[in-house]
Amino acid sequence: MSEHQSCSYQFTPVDNERLARLTGPLDENLKQIETGLDVSIQRRAEQFSIKGAQATRALLLLQRFYALAEKRELNVRDIQLGLVEARQDNPQDDDSPQLATRRRDLKGRTPRQGQYIKQIFAHDITFGVGPAGTGKTYLAVACAVDAMERDAVKRIVLVRPAVEAGEKLGFLPGDLAQKVDPYLRPLYDALYDLMGFDKVARLFEKNLIEIAPLAYMRGRTLNNAFIILDEAQNTTPEQMKMFLTRIGFGSKAVITGDVTQIDLARNQKSGLVEVERILKDVRGIHFHHFNSEDVVRHPLVQKIVDAYDRYQSKQDNETSQT
Repeated sequence: MSEHQSCSYQFTPVDNERLARLTGPLDENLKQIETGLDVSIQRRAEQFSIKGAQATRALLLLQRFYALAEKRELNVRDIQLGLVEARQDNPQDDDSPQLATRRRDLKGRTPRQGQYIKQIFAHDITFGVGPAGTGKTYLAVACAVDAMERDAVKRIVLVRPAVEAGEKLGFLPGDLAQKVDPYLRPLYDALYDLMGFDKVARLFEKNLIEIAPLAYMRGRTLNNAFIILDEAQNTTPEQMKMFLTRIGFGSKAVITGDVTQIDLARNQKSGLVEVERILKDVRGIHFHHFNSEDVVRHPLVQKIVDAYDRYQSKQDNETSQT
C-alpha cells in the first residue's frame, strides 16, 4: 500500500454514541473503508489518523458517515455504497430520472449508471455492456418496472440464453421451463426487490410479466412491451439477430452482458461482441459501457475485476510479442 499521503482529524464535540455508530461493531465499518480504499486508519477515541494514497478521500468519507451517524446506525451496506460513490472523480448527476419502484432510494450510484438510466429512457434499444456488479441488469429491470407503473408499456418480458440447454440440463428434473429456472433466478430476485413478492406473483398470473429462455422468442413479435435480454454475451450472432427482430410497436429493449465472461464453445462467436460492430451507427440504438469503477458490490469486487483486466492485458501483450 502506498503511504505518501496522511491526514488526521478530530471529531468534536465528542459524542461517543455517534462515534460507535461510525466505527461499527469491532470497528467493522473502519475495516471496510481500509479495504475499499487501501488505507490504514488508526483511531484513539475521537482522534483519527489515516495513511495511504487515498487518505484524503477516506477522511471525506469518514466525515460524511459521521454526519449520517447522528440520526441512525450505519450498516455494512451503507459503507459499501458510500465506497462506490467515493471512488468517483466526478460527483453523481443529481438530475437522473426518478424511477417508480418500491426502492425509494434507487438511483444511479455512479455517473455512468445515471447516464445508463437516461439512455434507456431516450432510446428504443439500449445495450449495457460491462463487468459483473455494475448494475446493468438490475437498473434495466428497474426501468422496466417504472415503465409499467407509468403505463408506458403493457408487459415486461425478461429473457436469458440457457447456454447449458444440451446435455447438462438433461440431468435436471422437470420440464424445460423447470430446467432453465436456475438461469432465470437473478431476474426473479430483481423483480421481487423492486416490486414485492405479492405484486410480482399477481402480474405473473395475469401474464403481464414473463420470464423465458431465449429459445422461446423465435417466431414471436412483442408489442407494447419492455424486453430485457440478460447475459447476452452467451448468444450467438444468429440468436442476437433473432431477438432484436422480435421487437414490435411501442416496445423498448435493453440488452445486457459482460464480454469477459463468455461461456460459449471456444470456436463460437458471441452475438454481443459482433452486434456493436454491425449496429454502432444505427440511430435509435445506444451502446453503453461500464467499467470496474461502476461496480456496486463488495469493495473487493472492483479489485478483482481490475486484477483480471491487468492479467488479461499482460497476457495479450505477451501473445502479441511472440
